[in-house]
Amino acid sequence: MLLQSSENFALPQTLLHVEMHDDTRTALRRLYHYEPMPEERTLIDLKSSYPKAKTAAVLLLLFEKQGVLRVVLTTRSKTLRTHPGQTALPGGKSEPMDQDSVSTALREAYEECGLDPSSSSLHLISQLPPFLSQWKLLVTPVVVFIDNAACVDDLKPGVGEVDRIFSHPLEAVLDPSLVLTLNEPLSEKGSEDWPYVEELYATSDTTWTQMRGSAYRMHRVRTCASPIKGLTMDILTLAAQIAYEKGTTYTRYAPNQPIPSQLALWAIEDLDNPLPTMDQVVHSTSGIGAMASREHESSR
Repeated sequence: MLLQSSENFALPQTLLHVEMHDDTRTALRRLYHYEPMPEERTLIDLKSSYPKAKTAAVLLLLFEKQGVLRVVLTTRSKTLRTHPGQTALPGGKSEPMDQDSVSTALREAYEECGLDPSSSSLHLISQLPPFLSQWKLLVTPVVVFIDNAACVDDLKPGVGEVDRIFSHPLEAVLDPSLVLTLNEPLSEKGSEDWPYVEELYATSDTTWTQMRGSAYRMHRVRTCASPIKGLTMDILTLAAQIAYEKGTTYTRYAPNQPIPSQLALWAIEDLDNPLPTMDQVVHSTSGIGAMASREHESSR
C-alpha cells in the first residue's frame, strides 16, 4: 500500500501542545492527513447513496501509555445472542438522531463503555473509508485520540453488552511478535481466549458466501483478553498501516481476495438485490466490530 508521506504536516490545533512520544505524534499525523486510495475515495463519495439504516460506525479510541500508542477494545458479553465473547471496537448501527458517523461512534462508545462524548480530552483525528460487514452494513471507522490515559482506566463495561474493556498496541496488529518485545500480558494458551496451537497469530481461509463467494482470510491475534479477528482486525490493520507506513509481517490477503473497499463498492452496486432481514441486522449490531468475524459461533 502506498501512503502519502505526512512528516511535515501538522496535527489538529487541539493537539499541538499535548505532550506525547514522537512516534505517537507521527502516527497521529499520518492518520490525520491520510489521502484515500482512488477506490476508497469513490466509496466515500458513494456512501451517501447507501440507506442510513444500513450504515454503522465504530470508534478507534487511541491513547498513549508508556510511549506506546494503544487502541481500546471490548469483549462482547457472553449473554449476547450473536458472537458472544468476541472482540469488538465500540460501535453500532446508525440511529435517526445521529448527525453523522462521529455521532454514532461516540454515542455507542458511551453506551458500551461510559465514554463521555463531551470530554475535552477527546480529539477527532479522522474517518477511515467504510468497511462492509457480514450483514452488508457499511461501517465507518472514526479515529479519536484521548490525551489523558487515566480516562481509559475510568471506562466501565456496559451491563449486558460488554464483559471486558482492554487495550492493545496498535502497531502489534501489523507484527504480532511486538507484544513480546513490549512485555505485554497475554491470555492463557489453550484457554477460551486463545484456543489455537500457534503462539501469537493464527489464520485460515474461508469463503464469504454473502458477497459473491469471495475468498476471505481470517486473521487472529493474541491479546491480553479475547483475540482480535474479523472486521475488527481488518479495520485496525488499515489504521496501523496508515499510522506506521508499513505492511504486515504476514500475508494479508488470500488468493483472489478482494480488498475491503471493493467489497463495499459491490454492496452499493447490489442495492437492488435482497439484503439480510431486519431481524438479522438488529441482532448483529450491538458489537459491530465482532459481528463480521465471518465464523460460525461454534467455530474456533
